[in-house]
Amino acid sequence: MIRLLDDMPAGVLGFQAVDDVEREDYAEVLLPAIRSAIAEHGKVRLLYVLGPEFDDYEGGAVWEDLKLGASHPASFERIAVVTDARWAGPAMRVFSVLWPGQARAFPLAGLGSATEWAAGTTE
Repeated sequence: MIRLLDDMPAGVLGFQAVDDVEREDYAEVLLPAIRSAIAEHGKVRLLYVLGPEFDDYEGGAVWEDLKLGASHPASFERIAVVTDARWAGPAMRVFSVLWPGQARAFPLAGLGSATEWAAGTTE
């Protein structure tokens, strides 16, 4: 499941993955919020939390993730992924090179720093 997070700074969309993330989560939660932000601002600043209760991505959800990025490559200004998963740092470095925007991983303990970075208030 993907939950929309409240109390995000202006211009930042916050999401949290909980348990299993499925294709329907993209259609019902993620895509509408991102499309709305792109229509309103032209760019998206995204905070995505993969907390300890996150379990797995369904195969269809991974495909939806790839399609989302491919269909709006220049629309993501900053993406902060917050997780203690070891793969996140290297993945965000590669992602940041391939994408026009910036991507960065933060540990769960750094949620506040990740939120500030996504908002553009820190480098």
